[in-house]
Amino acid sequence: MTLKDGKTGMKVKVLEIGDSALKDRLMTMGLIPGTQVKVLRSAPLGDPIAIGIRSYNLALRREDAAKIQVAQVG
Repeated sequence: MTLKDGKTGMKVKVLEIGDSALKDRLMTMGLIPGTQVKVLRSAPLGDPIAIGIRSYNLALRREDAAKIQVAQVG
């Protein structure tokens, strides 16, 4: 499953980040394999989506979220 498929309120664990222009930047911001994130909400038309990671919120385009493999937690 990818982060793009996450529903509001779902907690997921990052498994892998696929190749993208943002990969290094996302990893620098703490989005690394093993990290738990919570899907907070998505914009009215579905793009972007907001996630809670560590102690802050991050907005990602669905295109970028589709490159992040996750597994549901709890």
